[in-house]
Amino acid sequence: MTSTAPGVRSWRRAVDDLGDGWRQRQLWGHLGWQDIRQRYRRSVLGPVWITISMAVTAVALGILYSGLFDIELSRFLPHVLVGFIVWAFISGCIAEGSEVFIANEGLIKHLPSPLSVHVYRLVWRQSLFFAHNMLVYLVMLLVYPQPLKWTAVYAIAAFAVLAVNGVWVALTVGIVTTRFRDILPITQSVVQLMFFLTPIVWVYDELVNSPNPEIAERARLAEFNPFLHYVEIIRRPLLGQDQVWRHWVVVLVITVVGWALTMLVLRRYRSRVSYWV
Repeated sequence: MTSTAPGVRSWRRAVDDLGDGWRQRQLWGHLGWQDIRQRYRRSVLGPVWITISMAVTAVALGILYSGLFDIELSRFLPHVLVGFIVWAFISGCIAEGSEVFIANEGLIKHLPSPLSVHVYRLVWRQSLFFAHNMLVYLVMLLVYPQPLKWTAVYAIAAFAVLAVNGVWVALTVGIVTTRFRDILPITQSVVQLMFFLTPIVWVYDELVNSPNPEIAERARLAEFNPFLHYVEIIRRPLLGQDQVWRHWVVVLVITVVGWALTMLVLRRYRSRVSYWV
């Protein structure tokens, strides 16, 4: 009994950290909103700059690659815009998650709160960015109407799953990076690389159905890219396309495995983060 008690207590502390952090949502909700206000302080347009910068980049790349791939702009630009919106959330959770505890060193040392508070704050902030960027999607619907169906509601569930994954990714990467600082630039470089390997500015279905068998075979390798599945579960319903359920299966499997790994890391290293920062 005495040998198992410490293990049971450490598991309970890990679970309590997540629960206590969630109960303090008024705190991290306010902090996340203040992060955005502070970033655009003294700016006339404020957070609208988030939407403008993303829209300009997406439209420019959409026009460029539609010409390179010889795809109609009315079909290609919505694909790129929605992909950009989803990717901004994913990359934000990973890139900022890698330094979430390092950036909050002062709060961790002087504010007695669960570690998960800082992660919830990060994911909430990225969710607000996502909401701002959805304004671009609404404008796009006016310019290039999409054949939306009732299945568009799947996008809400997909984003909820995406946010849940953002929490475990930020927790795990944040703890590991706090201990090993060399991982921080590696993580940021990998995120930039994965942007080009994920079908954001190229269409997976076009390449996998290419008449050239070599191109089609290489395109199928994208199935091993987990970000493909995360992007597609949101993009397809927002563009009025039918769901491909293998994307959901892959995402849910990764979610379960990811959270299992996160709980192991949180159980073992949660108490050491305040010393590592």
